[in-house]
Amino acid sequence: MSVLVVVRPGPLTTVQDLGRRGVAHLGVPRAGALDEPALRAANRLVGNEPGAAALETTLGGVALRAVGPAVVAVTGAPAPVRVDGRAAAWGAPVVVPDGAVVDVGTATDGVRCYLAVAGGIAVPPVLGSRSADLLSGLGPAPLGAGDRLPVGAPPPYRARPDLVPLPAPPTELVLRLRLGPRADWFTPDAVDRLRRDTYRVSSTGNRVGLRTEGPAVARARDGELPSEGMVVGAVQIPPDGQPVVFLADHPTTGGYPVIGVVPAADLPAAAQARPGTPVRFVPLRER
Repeated sequence: MSVLVVVRPGPLTTVQDLGRRGVAHLGVPRAGALDEPALRAANRLVGNEPGAAALETTLGGVALRAVGPAVVAVTGAPAPVRVDGRAAAWGAPVVVPDGAVVDVGTATDGVRCYLAVAGGIAVPPVLGSRSADLLSGLGPAPLGAGDRLPVGAPPPYRARPDLVPLPAPPTELVLRLRLGPRADWFTPDAVDRLRRDTYRVSSTGNRVGLRTEGPAVARARDGELPSEGMVVGAVQIPPDGQPVVFLADHPTTGGYPVIGVVPAADLPAAAQARPGTPVRFVPLRER
């Protein structure tokens, strides 16, 4: 079995697949890649199944030494890729010889890169997923220097694309919003202002949620709700009035009112929005 040895872990690099589905009733977050299309694209480029475990980096990249030859691909946030110091392709399959170091540098745009290796990262699954969940602590810990990552058996041969088109990271993050279930906890004017006002991505966000900064969303009533179930994309309004968009490591319950839910199709862009990026919420009207 081939192994990838961590030479430089970067600021935050975790193992991610498509997450733990169907266990929220047990209090277990879904976890998984924040930018699912980028993960799927990286796996497709190396011939893996779409949900094979790969590495998700955050801004600063990662460097790995191959013990045994490997084929890798990097997608998501654009970043320089080098193999033993020589420039290699981003967004395409790259051969890494035995003993060579593949280095993914600092993202030039966006936030998160995805490095897939043919055969997938073969850490033991927990509750059906190899994903690291930073909220609950399930799955493998974030990478550290010297960690050894087992690589699975090479996938059966299948034609691999030369590249997989992906959208660029957003210069403005536009999030559609299906209002409810607690939109009635806010004044009609607050919902209307949410449509008109511009927010910005806060630097305090993480895999749990994208935090925003802007005009406070005014409540129509006092008090707090009993804890209730939460879903990916829920936009929770805490007491400071600053919207928080729940991402893959979100808690499964919460007591702050949810003014609406962002459709899943809009969340990959949220995963790539850098701090300071303008954010607009676009409430969807029921037909």
